[in-house]
Amino acid sequence: MALTKEQIAQRIAKELRDGYYVNLGIGIPTLVANYIPPGIEVVLQSENGLLGMGPFPFEGDEDPDLINAGKQTVTTVPGSVFFDSAMSFGMIRAGKVDLTVLGAMEVSEEGDIASWKIPGKLVKGMGGAMDLVASARNIIVAMMHTNTKGESKLLQKCSLPLTGVRCIKKIVTDIAVLEVTNGGFKLLERAPGVSIKEIISKTTGRLRVEGEIPEMKF
Repeated sequence: MALTKEQIAQRIAKELRDGYYVNLGIGIPTLVANYIPPGIEVVLQSENGLLGMGPFPFEGDEDPDLINAGKQTVTTVPGSVFFDSAMSFGMIRAGKVDLTVLGAMEVSEEGDIASWKIPGKLVKGMGGAMDLVASARNIIVAMMHTNTKGESKLLQKCSLPLTGVRCIKKIVTDIAVLEVTNGGFKLLERAPGVSIKEIISKTTGRLRVEGEIPEMKF
């Protein structure tokens, strides 16, 4: 069965390492804050000016003054600090962020990402994504494998305006974990109960399937 958004975030949380500074994008990526593995310490950064972001608050505990870049209410952890967005983007552009997790509308087999504009839809802007993809040391995409029409979002070439070029290294979807290589998408893991045949049928870009492909473990 395909993963839920929470399970996608839970799988991505396994990519975190002790001491990482991590920026979580809007949507599925924000859920990663709820699944940080025990025994490691990571510092979550929000580009609107918060270092030391915690998980989402429980219902009734929300503080409207504490929000992330997606205007969602969040919590803070001991030692967290607030600052203006200029300093925040200074951190990003200086390469201080170890890992960025972003949502995407499309990813190409070469690692290009389109994440900010849908033709015919009102879009407020690309936010901080362009700075993040240009500066982060490692970028993982959290996304559904197909769109609402059932069309693949993993393509040979992106059809939407690009956010970044050849910057994505790994993708976690609701059915697979993939790595971007010189030979296209390399299948690393599959969602429990999902067949390789299904993943192939839902991937438009080049897909490398080598050896036994294990199921994701949670």
